[in-house]
Amino acid sequence: MEAWGGGVFLVGDWQVSPQEGVLSRDGKTERLEPKAIEVLVYLASRPGEVVSRDDLERIVWHGAIVGYDAVTSTVIKLRKALGDSAREPRYIATIPKRGYQLIASVEHPAAEQVASRTVTGDPATRVISTASGRSVLPRSVLAAVLLCLAAGLLWFFLPATMRTDKQAMDSGSRQVTSTEPPTIIVLPFDNLSEPPLNDSFTDGITEDIITDLSGVSNLLVIASNTSFTFKEKQVSTRALAEELHVDFVLEGSIRRHGNSVRVNAQLVDAKTGLQQWAKRYDREVTEVFEVQDEVTRSIVDALAINLSPQEAERLTRRTTNSLVAYDQFQEGQRLSRISTRETNQQAQAAYRKAIAADPGYGRAYGALGYSLAYDYRRGWTDSPTQTIDLALELAQKAVELDNSIPQTHWSLGYVHLMRKEYDTAESAVASAVAIAPNYADGYGLLALIRNALGEPESAIALIQKGMQLNPYYTWDYPYNLGRAYYTLGRIEEAIETLEDARGRNPNAMPVRLHLAASYARAGRLGDAQWEVEEIRALSPAETISLLKAAHPIKDEERMSALIEDLRKAGMPE
Repeated sequence: MEAWGGGVFLVGDWQVSPQEGVLSRDGKTERLEPKAIEVLVYLASRPGEVVSRDDLERIVWHGAIVGYDAVTSTVIKLRKALGDSAREPRYIATIPKRGYQLIASVEHPAAEQVASRTVTGDPATRVISTASGRSVLPRSVLAAVLLCLAAGLLWFFLPATMRTDKQAMDSGSRQVTSTEPPTIIVLPFDNLSEPPLNDSFTDGITEDIITDLSGVSNLLVIASNTSFTFKEKQVSTRALAEELHVDFVLEGSIRRHGNSVRVNAQLVDAKTGLQQWAKRYDREVTEVFEVQDEVTRSIVDALAINLSPQEAERLTRRTTNSLVAYDQFQEGQRLSRISTRETNQQAQAAYRKAIAADPGYGRAYGALGYSLAYDYRRGWTDSPTQTIDLALELAQKAVELDNSIPQTHWSLGYVHLMRKEYDTAESAVASAVAIAPNYADGYGLLALIRNALGEPESAIALIQKGMQLNPYYTWDYPYNLGRAYYTLGRIEEAIETLEDARGRNPNAMPVRLHLAASYARAGRLGDAQWEVEEIRALSPAETISLLKAAHPIKDEERMSALIEDLRKAGMPE
């Protein structure tokens, strides 16, 4: 057994080797994903303490936006490898509404002579000998060592491009650009509703303001995925200025009570912390959309931005005037982000209720069309042809009802892509970006289309543009980057980037498929086969046949190469 310097430690009767990504006991070895190892390392740094999901996302996922169940699924895999049970835990206990607790002992296998030394000196630095003969470091020392190890693991698994960017930022080599055009981040508005309501309504208003501002060409707007990483976190405007290089911060709160709503909003100069504009609105709840329009227009006026006639017209248009429809739509959005078959069905039901409440709600039609197309791609439908045809009908209806917002065009582009109608897909998404030049997800979908067309260099440029607008990007951004590297034959870069994407959302099948193929191409057949086993466990519908039918790749030669790599990895027909 290695000394602690090699990174090996004990959790209960399991030996943990973080660098190798394995657990071993009695001659049995269990292999773990990098994120699962990192979670175990972090839990082991705080044995007996309750670790919240927020802490795990902040430390292990480095503050990235991850799928709703990324932490849960990672803990499930840990328990499976450890032979643990959630109901009768011996290693990891779930503490309802608080987080997770490592209840097994954590031990450091010090050399025998170290264990026999006389215990002297500062209690914080002593090595304590146990009855079993093993030596246990005090919690303070073990925590420090394990935290350093966790930081090293995070650094190791970050893509090289991200490490380089961070080094540049830390060294101060990245210069703050001119304030022309200004850059703004809209922080999630605080939900102060009475009685307490879920955050869907408040988050929806925040996202709508971000969307409205993204349509202003002379303003750079940080994407909502990045903004929401700061939800319910105390962060200074100056810290945001340093980290994201923004010039202004919009923050506020919404209190909804009965038929009344109070909205507080303020615009702050990020570098000085001085307030540029602030206002409180007390209105009937049915007038909240008017308040949203007023806030957006006030920001534009405060920053002295000149609007084109088209931009001015877009800012006056509302997606719906129905509060019922809006609430149902936001509930659908919340469910859709979870990305399981069950929640996708529930999201579709919510979108249909939104449409029933407001038959002219274009965005709800687009979201429903996207959701059906996602069913088609994942093999979650017994009638794929009818499903993708209905998805197209709904997405076209969405644009017909409201062609002034980027989301309807984005949905139409996604549906066309799933139908392998590449030129039409690209045209639709180009319209979304034309409407909202700061629409990060638009660049992301354009990158996906270029990947499907076999144009990896163009895909890389587009996804880097999206990453610039959305620094705390979701899994699909490194997925697109890794997929482009795979196509270019830059396999080691592909593996590194796709592993990062998998860590952000372990349930994203496109990531795992291209990662398995990349492992196979690199000759790492053990890794490739293990990845395919994970794919089959998470999504039994994923097969070579489904890939041929639903995975958009225009060039048959490239599709054949991907299939051949997946066959090497053990993907079933």
